[in-house]
Amino acid sequence: MSYEPNAKTADLLARLRAFMDAHIYPNEKAYYEEVATGDRWAHVTLIDDLKPLAKEAGLWNLFLPESTHGAGLTNLEYAPLCEEMGRVHWCPAVFNCAAPDTGNMETLERFGTEEHKERWLKPMLAGEMRSAFAMTEPQVASSDATNIESSIVRDGDDYVINGRKWWISGMGEADCALMIFMGKTDPSAPKHKQQSMILVPRDTPGITVLRPMTVLGYDDAPHGHMEILFENVRVPASNMLLGEGRGFEIAQARLGPGRIHHCMRMIGMAERALEAMCRRVKSRVAFGKPLAEQGVIIERIANSRIMIDQARLLTLHAAHRMDTVGNKVAKADIAMIKVAAPNMACQVIDWAMQAHGAAGISQDFFLASYYAHARKIRFADGPDEVHRHQLGRLELAKYD
Repeated sequence: MSYEPNAKTADLLARLRAFMDAHIYPNEKAYYEEVATGDRWAHVTLIDDLKPLAKEAGLWNLFLPESTHGAGLTNLEYAPLCEEMGRVHWCPAVFNCAAPDTGNMETLERFGTEEHKERWLKPMLAGEMRSAFAMTEPQVASSDATNIESSIVRDGDDYVINGRKWWISGMGEADCALMIFMGKTDPSAPKHKQQSMILVPRDTPGITVLRPMTVLGYDDAPHGHMEILFENVRVPASNMLLGEGRGFEIAQARLGPGRIHHCMRMIGMAERALEAMCRRVKSRVAFGKPLAEQGVIIERIANSRIMIDQARLLTLHAAHRMDTVGNKVAKADIAMIKVAAPNMACQVIDWAMQAHGAAGISQDFFLASYYAHARKIRFADGPDEVHRHQLGRLELAKYD
């Protein structure tokens, strides 16, 4: 099996790299300066300026597989493009390929009604609004989603929502207009039929953003990861996705692509960290010779190359499996990369920080923020322990 990009992907990748060179890398400093000026949660105008250029370049909605709304790429075709975008943490939004919007758009396309698609999916595909996914809760171990306690109760033609959520990524965005909310509709139902998903407009009364959560001190403004209180939030019954008790079914369909996208971006971040490490050690002298000639540095660079390529091949294989046998059959492949890629990125970025000396953990380089993001991904869409447990059980099942 060859994982070399086909002609379509190679063309898109060349255009994407040219766009990054022309518009993303030169604007990295400007982006962070705009975020740091005034209200950190204000809309970043730079993103709005770049979106039309991405559309003109044909680099828009690349993530949607087999869709008339995007490039119609398979997971395997999209993988190198997602990796490239992952090199700059904030830039996927320029191409309308940022999480959690990607997962939410796929969810709306697969499970939304025509009314849902017209009201919510259409403006999201156009890049006119952002969204959030509300699942994790502070009072329970949300790694087991059956623990979720927030309630969704039918009341006539409406549902009434109560609960507290946290780490709700994207709720800091000024143009976040929609949440997909997961909660319990029937606590007495079988364990995996208790949960449902419902669409909650951001401006619905009863929604209070309590605070932005920080990751190792980073608030990730203006995207943010918010703690939110829902008090008697009332939405139309027509906002329910698929019907009561279908939440886990939707979650499994949504999380597969989301997990592999995270891994693709992790590889892009690790590649950039390795590049920064190599440039740094060739230009710095310690104990009478360049750092690049120090044995420990050479070994770390070699190990970084091995680890990145291992993670990339594993991710490409998982993408191929998802395309050919489906997400459910490929669940072991997805679990493997969800453990391997973030752990690899954490290690490579850590070595790059060390090679930069104290500067590596400062605001003068991107490495510290990249480390915080990579460390966070070891929890996002399921912690390492859950994926390892699933993998171990699947492996043991071969010997029954």
